[in-house]
Amino acid sequence: MKYHEMSPEQVEKAVQTSFKNGLTNEEIKIRRKQFGFNELQEAEKQSALLLFFSQFKDFMVIVLLVATLISGILGEYIDAIAIILIVFVNGILGFFQERKAEKSLEALKELSAPMATVLRGGKWEKIPSKEIVPGDILRFASGDRISADIRLFEISSLEIEESALTGESVPAVKEIAPIHGENIGLGDLNNMAFMGTMVTRGSGKGVVIGTGMKTAMGQIADLLQTEQNLQTPLQRRLEQLGKILIVVALVLTLLVVAIGVWQGHDLYTMFLSGVSLAVAAIPEGLPAIVTIALSLGVQRMIKKNAIVRKLPAVETLGCASVICSDKTGTMTQNKMTVTHLWANDQTWTVSGQGYEPQGHFTRNNQTMNPAQDDHFYKLLSFSMLCNHAALIEEKGKYHVDGDPTEGALLVSGMKAGLSRDHLLQEYRIIQEFPFDSSRKMMTVIVEDKKGHRFAITKGAPDILISLSESVYVGGKKQYMSQIWTNRLQTTVERLASQALRTIAVAYKPVPNRLFNHEAEVENELVFIGLQGMIDPPRPEVKAAIQECKAAGIKTVMITGDHVITARAIGEQLGILNRDDFVLEGRKLESMSLKELDEIVDNVSVFARVSPEHKLKIVKALQNKGHIVAMTGDGVNDAPAIKAADIGIAMGINGTDVAKESSALILLDDNFATIKAAIHEGRNIYENIRKFIRYLLASNVGEILVMLFAMILALPLPLVPIQILWVNLVTDGLPAMALGLDQPEGDVMKRKPRHPKEGVFARRLGWKVISRGFLIGVATLLAFLIAYKQNPDHLEYAQTVAFATLVLAQLIHVFDCRSEHSIFARNPFGNPYLVWAVLSSVVLMIIVIYFPPLQTVFHTVAIVPTDWLLILAMAAIPTFLLAGSLFIRKK
Repeated sequence: MKYHEMSPEQVEKAVQTSFKNGLTNEEIKIRRKQFGFNELQEAEKQSALLLFFSQFKDFMVIVLLVATLISGILGEYIDAIAIILIVFVNGILGFFQERKAEKSLEALKELSAPMATVLRGGKWEKIPSKEIVPGDILRFASGDRISADIRLFEISSLEIEESALTGESVPAVKEIAPIHGENIGLGDLNNMAFMGTMVTRGSGKGVVIGTGMKTAMGQIADLLQTEQNLQTPLQRRLEQLGKILIVVALVLTLLVVAIGVWQGHDLYTMFLSGVSLAVAAIPEGLPAIVTIALSLGVQRMIKKNAIVRKLPAVETLGCASVICSDKTGTMTQNKMTVTHLWANDQTWTVSGQGYEPQGHFTRNNQTMNPAQDDHFYKLLSFSMLCNHAALIEEKGKYHVDGDPTEGALLVSGMKAGLSRDHLLQEYRIIQEFPFDSSRKMMTVIVEDKKGHRFAITKGAPDILISLSESVYVGGKKQYMSQIWTNRLQTTVERLASQALRTIAVAYKPVPNRLFNHEAEVENELVFIGLQGMIDPPRPEVKAAIQECKAAGIKTVMITGDHVITARAIGEQLGILNRDDFVLEGRKLESMSLKELDEIVDNVSVFARVSPEHKLKIVKALQNKGHIVAMTGDGVNDAPAIKAADIGIAMGINGTDVAKESSALILLDDNFATIKAAIHEGRNIYENIRKFIRYLLASNVGEILVMLFAMILALPLPLVPIQILWVNLVTDGLPAMALGLDQPEGDVMKRKPRHPKEGVFARRLGWKVISRGFLIGVATLLAFLIAYKQNPDHLEYAQTVAFATLVLAQLIHVFDCRSEHSIFARNPFGNPYLVWAVLSSVVLMIIVIYFPPLQTVFHTVAIVPTDWLLILAMAAIPTFLLAGSLFIRKK
């Protein structure tokens, strides 16, 4: 049907709905059955079989399988089968991990599913967009995403950004009149709104005429199916490291073969030795463990109310040096409460907490009644009329549906016994010019019962003072002289110095006609009064800011509040340091980026700024070398969120466009959650460093024990299958457990990590080589002692070497938990690691003493007395270095 050619009344009849009441529950059930859910069909998911086989496409695993094939060709069937089995088990583990991650992703999509406001059974309610059916009545405003294809029937200055569908960069101005013509393009259907587009200005209502694949967006749904799985910079560096290690392995293989043949060994034996060394050099489990560590970190962040949308953000969090944060709702409770009123040149105080509509009005400790004072009655009633908020009570608790500032104005009027519903019986709203960040005000045109019309405007006091030609005092209008201007500005500053946000209210009589633009009515106003409100800081924010400061992270507060209010809150939260200052939006506007660069390090609070200024602030901080985290919730915040190194959107009050531009979403809109996410991000990176240190030191030990044996013309201390067992099984479990390690006590007392810091920074490379060298030497010494005692029993000496290598690595893993020393942390502080080590010990004992596995792994039972030798040699590498560090510190 061509709904765009119909009038709104014809559409209402054609769709069989009611603009006044919406659909009933019975109608919704019938239409749900008929049309299904309002969602685009997803691309076919990778089958379980393909997902399983994809576990074996890693370059390191392919090299390992080639080595296995060579072993099989050379007749080493038991080794080849054992290697394939171990790789197969590793593949199964990776498969289940990816399946789990896939399910987590689906859960995240549910968490971040867009919501829609619909009219059902005469009541407005918020529901997930997928539950919308044709015939539903939707309401939306600036910053909302359109959830289905709709025909508009009521609008107010509505503009929608439709570039995803039309390619037009300029938002489309909407209307409600029918549109006629042949072959009309989507871009010309200005009485329609389409799924997936964004409201950039104004508000409106519409009736749903298409859902799911029956929408315009459904026709290009295949474009939404291509999702790239981006690798993090760390993953890319580790992949490069893996390739380097493979080259090293191949070079070592050739070197060993050449040394062996030169020493008189036969080529076959030396080739097998070379293969075993290649196996030792390749950390097969490294890619899987990095992915698992990042995945587990993301899961932990969800529990701390932070959804990671882009995996690189996990790493970047650890580098953050500046957090630019909104004040309202993020640093504060977002429960605005009016505490002061000014009208008729008098200031009244208002009692009461939060959104509870109970409180008293007093002046000089005397109770006042706003209903008996025309000035305060006008101030409170006009504030309620020029308002979209609704107060909702659930289980004795009140919350506001709508803007918190408007909620505070609504509640202050309710404390005086006023009701918006009753006021709307006295006054009819004719037209509205919604609030936007550039005008900093909102206007409604109302008509009283006598047919008189006037405009009510509320907004920033400085703007309304400048637009007013008179002030309502003593029951009449007085000219807005310079004396009155100064007096009002002084009042605003006095209220702001108490950390109060002030909203001004004004009005003017207007003729009985509709207006095309807000500028026609927002001038020559009559100033009525001010309402001063406060949004109290969240109790946990001050401590979080101090912890960030100790971690070398500067907190910058960005607010639209008055400079004095911003300064008061900044000092209250401990954001403003002695040498820091507050920069006002007007001054910021006139500054070039170069001028801002010179002073930005000394600015801790930006006041009276518009969202457009945020991008300038981000760029100035980045120019000074900072890694910037930027929070935001509105459409206009999106460019700054996207430009920041870590874009952070609000999960509760954030618009869909802000969320889609972000790397991180805060489910509770709380600044303390940003601090917790940075803490977690730093810990994830440190844990990855821990198991890289552990795996590579273990591999260096394996390489050196084999290489030294070759150079010294000794028999092989280890056979390839034993090395592979150590790499995949013995190393794998503790390495994963390191990924779950709790952070060290000083993780938030260190300076932010430089984003270009290499994997081996902070002496990690030295630690890997030195520990690996000692592990290799200790293992070789244990082998030599056992071999010299019984030269005819090579398998026994190899078993002793195998046990020494395993235990040396398992002792070394506890040293990897700290940047300082094995003695710096409680060895039982990570229960996962304790169980992983015990499991590895049990598995080692089974391989040594269980007869069927002895054949596979070329092991024999070790006599009890030799375990003393093994334990002593295994402890040397870790405790020798720990002792030397202790002596050096002395």
